[in-house]
Amino acid sequence: MVIKKIFEKKTDEEVHSDLLKFGRGEYRDRYLVQGKKQSDKYSVKTTAEFANFLVRKCLEKVSGKIAMKGVVVSTFDLRNEVDFEIKKVGNFQGIRKTEIDSEIEPEKILALMDKSPRVFFGLSFSTDETILKIKPKAPRSGKPKSKDNEVPKADFCSLKTTDTSLLQELFFDVGLNWKECNISHLVNVQEIVYPKEMKGLKPEEIREQSKRKGVIVRKAVVDGVEKSSESDFEA
Repeated sequence: MVIKKIFEKKTDEEVHSDLLKFGRGEYRDRYLVQGKKQSDKYSVKTTAEFANFLVRKCLEKVSGKIAMKGVVVSTFDLRNEVDFEIKKVGNFQGIRKTEIDSEIEPEKILALMDKSPRVFFGLSFSTDETILKIKPKAPRSGKPKSKDNEVPKADFCSLKTTDTSLLQELFFDVGLNWKECNISHLVNVQEIVYPKEMKGLKPEEIREQSKRKGVIVRKAVVDGVEKSSESDFEA
């Protein structure tokens, strides 16, 4: 999970890819997580940044075909990349939404995620431990909010789960002994670190290879008690 990796100083290609959407500046109320303990399970809602993590984490424990519904969002045509049933493909300004509504082996989705890590998987399905629902649409860009009073919502992804390994990733620094926990992040990109050798590189190659350098501030409100922590990053 990207935020956990940043705080553990384990930046990799996943972290780099996730930070590419940010330019220089401050981005408030990103990577939102809201959790509530409900009897023997947890109810969690998040923003779109966690969609791929949730899909992967849930599917890694499943075998055999399961019913999946939603969209896969990419900049290229996936039809030649997959061997499972596709309902429909939409294309708007170069963004392709591949609609899925069928039973699919989890390993086929996981293989596609491994091959195309920057593709967005907005899929909903149920497993023995988790009910996952993700809005079937492309997430918003990484641009700062247009209005100062615009209140973000953690409502893009929702899950009910008893999977403690998944929960421990999301709530890695606060544990699971709470009734309600809300987490938000401020992403402050202070510098764009360009490749040392840019001669001969295309503009898109420069963008892909450039790193973001800055600080992430993590605020957690656990049963009404607030705690903050921060971590610098370059990825």
